[in-house]
Order: sequence, then C-alpha cells, then structure tokens
Amino acid sequence: MKPRIIVCGLGHTGHKIFCLLRQQGAIVVGISDRPIRSETSDVVVGNLQAASTLLAAGIQKAHTLVIAGDDDAVNLAILMQARILNPQIRIINRLFNTSLGDRIDHTLPDHASMSVSSLAAPVFAFAALGSQAIGQLRLFDRTWPIHEEYIDENHPWKNKKLSDLWDDRSRMLIYYLPAANKTDLVSAVLADRQCQQGDRLIVATQPTLHSPQKTLTQKLLKTLTRLHRFQQHSQAAVIVVLTLLAMIAVATATYICVDEQISIVDSLYFSVGMITGAGGYEKVAEQAPESIKLFTVVMMLVGAGIIGICYALLNDYVLGTRFTEYWDVARVPQRNHYIICGLGGIGIQIAKELHTNGYDIVAIEQDPNCRFLNTARSMKIPVIQGSASLPATLEAANVKQAAALLAVTSSDMSNVEIALSAKGLAPKLSVIVRNQDPHFALMVQQVFEFEGVLNPTELAAPAFAAAAIGGRILGNGMTADSLWVCLATLITPKHPFCGHRIQDAAKSADFVPLYVETKGQTLHGWGLLNCCLSTGDVLYLTMPANRLEQLWRTTSELIKT
Repeated sequence: MKPRIIVCGLGHTGHKIFCLLRQQGAIVVGISDRPIRSETSDVVVGNLQAASTLLAAGIQKAHTLVIAGDDDAVNLAILMQARILNPQIRIINRLFNTSLGDRIDHTLPDHASMSVSSLAAPVFAFAALGSQAIGQLRLFDRTWPIHEEYIDENHPWKNKKLSDLWDDRSRMLIYYLPAANKTDLVSAVLADRQCQQGDRLIVATQPTLHSPQKTLTQKLLKTLTRLHRFQQHSQAAVIVVLTLLAMIAVATATYICVDEQISIVDSLYFSVGMITGAGGYEKVAEQAPESIKLFTVVMMLVGAGIIGICYALLNDYVLGTRFTEYWDVARVPQRNHYIICGLGGIGIQIAKELHTNGYDIVAIEQDPNCRFLNTARSMKIPVIQGSASLPATLEAANVKQAAALLAVTSSDMSNVEIALSAKGLAPKLSVIVRNQDPHFALMVQQVFEFEGVLNPTELAAPAFAAAAIGGRILGNGMTADSLWVCLATLITPKHPFCGHRIQDAAKSADFVPLYVETKGQTLHGWGLLNCCLSTGDVLYLTMPANRLEQLWRTTSELIKT
C-alpha cells in the first residue's frame, strides 16, 4: 500500500509540491490556512499548528509530513505538534535557516530539512556557466548538472550507439525517451540501439573544477591594479593626510626662518603640538613678531578642522566598514568573472557553488545589514555595497568584462531592472534573472530575451516531492510531466533485487543503474550491468517516482545520512 503523505502549508511552494505528488499518483492530503479555489477535495482548511487540523488530515495514519510554509518558527511549531501526535512520522521540513535544519536533522530521527535556496542555487550557477540544466545530481561528493539532449537531424549523437554513450565515465545516462518503439534505457543499451531523430536523453555531466593558473607576472599586475584602485577610492583620505603634513612642514619652515636659533626638532615639535592642540614649547611663538603670532592663530584654527576630519576618517576606517568597502572594490576581478546581485539566501548559495568550483565572483548588495555579508567576505568574495540597478555600481563591478550576471534579489521588478541596466552597458553579457511568478517569468523571457529566467520554487518543488516519496534523494528532475528520482538503496537479504544481475533487475523494474558500491569497489559502465547484487551492496539508481511503490512493498532500506 502506498504511504499517505500530508503537505502542510499550501502557499506557492506547498501547492506546487501538493500538485506534483498528486500528479505522480501518491495518496496526498493538503493543509491550508485559507480556502483554495482550485482545490475542492483532499484539502483541510484550518490553523496549521493546531492538533485538530493535523488530526483531521490523518496525521496518525500518515507516513510522511511535508512542512512547506515560509516561516521557520511556524514550521518548527508544526514539527513538534506532529511528532507529539505521531512519533513515528517521517518529516520533510522546509527551513530557511540551514544551520538550524542541520542541528534538527542530527537530533531527530526521520527528519530531513530542505531549503529552496540550496536546491535552486546550483541550477542558477549552471545557467550562468552556460549549461541549460533542468536539475542536479549529488554523486561522488560533487553536484552534477542534469540536462536534456533532444536528438534532431543535426545533433552529433544522431545514429550513435547508446552503448558508446553508456561507457563514458564523464557522463551518466539518467533516462531515455525514444520517439518510437518504447523501451527502457538498459534494454536499449544492451541491444546496441542507436539514437534516432526525435529521441530524448536525460544526461548528468561530470562537473569540472575551474582552476586558472596565473603566472607570477599576472599576480604582480593584479596586485598593482588593486593598489591603484584602492588609491582611487581612498583619494579623499589621502588628500586630507597630505594637507595635514603640508601644514606641519610649512609651519616648521616658517618658525625656523623667523628665528635661526630654534632647532628643526623644536620647531617641528611646536608645529605638531600647535596644529593638533596638544601644545608644547610655547616659547617659539611667544618671542615671535606679531605677524608670526597671527600666522600661528590661523594655523591653529585650520589645523583644528583638518585634525577633526582626520580623526573622523580614522574612526570610520578602523571602527566602521569604509576600509573593507574600499578594499572589496579594489579586489574586484578584471574580466571573466560572475556578478551576483543580491546576497540573500539564494545569492549566497550561488556564490558558494561558483566559489567551490574555482570561479571569480563579485557580489553587489544594497543592504549594509545583510546577514550574509560576513559569510561572503569569509570566502574572500569582494562585496560592493550599493544598488545594482545603477550603472555606476555595475561599472564598479567591471560588468563589461564579466562572464555573466545573476540578478537574484527578493524583488522581481528589481531583478528585471538590474538585468536591463546590465544589458544596456554590456549587450552581449549573459544575464540570469530570478522571478517568483512562473507566468510572468515566461513573458519576461520572451520579451527581453534574457539568457535565463528561473523560478526557485519551480526548481525546488520536485526535490521536495521526490523526498516525500522516496526517502534519501540524491537528485531529481521532471521529464514530460513525469517525476523521476535518484536514490541509493542498500541491498538486504529480503530486497527484491538481491541475487539478481543489475541489468535483469533494471529491465524488469524500469530503473537506470548509475553505479554500485560492492566489496570495497565502485562499478560503472558494463561492469555495473553484469554485477550480481548481494547483501551489503549499495546501488545508486534513477527511476520514475510512481514506480517506487515496488520498494515500499519490501523491506528494502534507503540509505540515510
């Protein structure tokens, strides 16, 4: 029997998860705090945190609860109420605070926290790098982009054998949709079937680590450029300091010229004390002519102002953030870098993804109190504080020489404005735009022809649905309205695949094996298909979400972290 799933919080994300689960044939009930016009059945309306609402949704008989609200405090309250009513229920919890989610995951059994930002960020990063990714796969401690290959008459894979593609370790075939003569991928590979026009292949590509090698000369030039840019942005402070030094020098020279018996050291000592207000060796001025006394008065007044400005700048540099801002601007890459506009939840995740893969990044953030500023700076990512919609701010980020720009603030209109401003300065720049409304996103894409307009909810919802259906999910995607999932399954003595060759199990169960961990080694390619599964093996596979019921009917165990 299929497990009963409850989706609590039918906002934009929750409703998308609810619809996906129902589309895949799952037994699903939704809980909403307000009536939904398009949903007349299978939805309980009430207080999301109330025990009566959860009981009405069947919490005591449910297998999985997906908490999809946009308030961490409310989601935490629902979690506690649900565990009181059903201590055994498995919970998929949407949390913005990823560190809190990690702590809960390690504290509570059968609890998995997920973040829309963390799930969507890799796809944004892949889009900026030029890959039309439709999903992601977490294998070998790396995130693999997933894309669809449509075989047309000019495609290089046309008439190429699937068996040749299968044995390439730089990619993994995820799913196969032939235009004619429907068959599963493993059967097609074993039959030496060729790719025909109209076929579609879902492929995961091994990510490459970008590590540009720079010569000593290039590093030296980069350092000099940074120092030059730092000098440009700190010009006011330099002028004030030079003015102060000039005043001290003029005063010292004047007192020496008036009385040759005064030593240079005494004259300098008095000049510094007089200008700074500290005083010292007053005889220099007391014995001087009236004109020199008037000169001293003027120098005191002007010096007080200059010293005040110096103290203010010093305070701003040491105790404030001005030095950090200037140095960040000085560290902005010169070319082939990626500009992230908006350091919110998704912006910082994109930055981490690109930084991990070795790419140069510069961030633009308008809010000086953004909680991710220190996180970005700890990764040595330069941050420019200002509005990314202003041409001056974009030019400070070297937008004309950038590889791509990602407009990912929390405002859809701001993102469009930023993208248009960037295109105005650099028409050939690749621009990726975040948009929360899928219908509006489609129009923005068609009208302005940006390289990518992505909706985080649309990207992340399948992962929530897949996790609700299949346990520990390593990846997921949508193909022709069909949700498929990637998972790891431990082979136990009662597992339906135990004792069978992988190719035979794959053909009968309609899954695609990726690799298997057996007897201390990892098998891929042809060795994988010929492997006979035994107790203790770990099989990594992809399969349609609506076929996972065959695993629920057994005692198979999903690998848990």
